[in-house]
Amino acid sequence: MSLIINMFANVSRILPKNIRISLTRKLIHKFLDKYSEIEVINEKVIEKRREIPTIYIGNHLSNVDGIILNRLLKDNDVAFMAGVKLSKNLVTNLVLETIKTIHITPNSADKKAIKEAIKYLKNGGSIFIFPEGTRSRSGSMIRAKKGFILLAKMAKVQFVPIGLEGTEELLPINSDSMSKESFNHAKVKVKVGEPFSLPEKTEDNKDVWTELATEYSMKKIAELLDPKYRGVYDSL
Repeated sequence: MSLIINMFANVSRILPKNIRISLTRKLIHKFLDKYSEIEVINEKVIEKRREIPTIYIGNHLSNVDGIILNRLLKDNDVAFMAGVKLSKNLVTNLVLETIKTIHITPNSADKKAIKEAIKYLKNGGSIFIFPEGTRSRSGSMIRAKKGFILLAKMAKVQFVPIGLEGTEELLPINSDSMSKESFNHAKVKVKVGEPFSLPEKTEDNKDVWTELATEYSMKKIAELLDPKYRGVYDSL
């Protein structure tokens, strides 16, 4: 399977961009329809927020997460915050061309990316970000980075949490190379939570507010998940 994908990625480079994107989308949908059985829970939240700027956050298990979520959020004008290294891989870059993305440098105060995301939100769009910053190798939630809290604070919009289960089986992580990852048959659950705002900053909590807001937000994702996926946020 990975051989077919890599062959397509190599051949497609010579095609005009609009044709390449169209063919990639068709291939993505073909693989999802063939290998996955996707159940979406509480999709009505997404439907209600189609014209409301929102920051969507979710746990991250697989490279297929963004593909599934992009299909789910297709009518909500969502741009995905994506690590720059994904654009350097032939296969993942091909997929990124089919998704609205804002590239961000992981583990850094990427002011340019944050500024671009805030502008996108203020112009009426929405943002999706994986706060953990990378896919979990354990299959359960890992400690989040704090940058997404700054984004929400500056943009003054609500969050919507989304919990993913089963994508780690659909497209498992290959520790050697993302190009070697292959689809497997799997059942996937996408659980959408209710919108929420960050906790209020007060005199009493101002010194720890960022940590408090991060923990609060990540637990909103965790409470959507089966306990085995909650990881470091298991104490609910």
